[in-house]
Amino acid sequence: MRVWLYLLAGRNDAAGAGFSGKLTGMTTGPQTDEALMLLYCDGDLLAFTELYQRHRLGLYRFISWRSPRQEWVDEIVQDSWAALHAARAQYQPIAGFRTYLYQIARNRLIDLLRQKESLYESDIGQGVEADDLTLESTQESTPLTRSPERNMEKKQQADRLHDAIKSLPSEQKEALVLQQFNGLSLEEIAVITAVPAETVKSRLRYAMQKLRAQLQNQTQGEFA
Repeated sequence: MRVWLYLLAGRNDAAGAGFSGKLTGMTTGPQTDEALMLLYCDGDLLAFTELYQRHRLGLYRFISWRSPRQEWVDEIVQDSWAALHAARAQYQPIAGFRTYLYQIARNRLIDLLRQKESLYESDIGQGVEADDLTLESTQESTPLTRSPERNMEKKQQADRLHDAIKSLPSEQKEALVLQQFNGLSLEEIAVITAVPAETVKSRLRYAMQKLRAQLQNQTQGEFA
């Protein structure tokens, strides 16, 4: 776990901030993210481990979609966890932990984009693998049980969806990814993106309309 080692190695003064490795506050049974973060603020490293395991994939997925360069993704994710550690003394469980974490990551990405003004919005989303995308859970079968023809069909569907999402305007794409791939509510997305919930709702509506139109056009083109 590179982030774990990153913190324990002493970056951002982890070693000198009362983190001895002793598990101080964890109790048995599930804990909310916010409760775990408060334990981590008090020096409980096991609480950080649990938070990292819960959110590492979702955070990586979000940044992969938003970053115009795949090589930035690891850097932004690492910096986000390090910034979370550095800001632990100021943490207040006002908003949800995931909202707080995603805000940190989004701000770091914005900083990089400002430094690299020559990059274009059309590049955003290039690092995402189409096989990882779905707008709904598929419980019908797994790649091991589907036929080769079915696997090919699913791959083609994912590719079409991937291309359609990449073509969306950045703000609509961001809202769609946060809702459909990360499971955030309208209110959470509004906090992360610093816009009213009604604006988020509009972005999602336009995004879905454009996706349906593009996918329909692609399908019609195949049979033309």
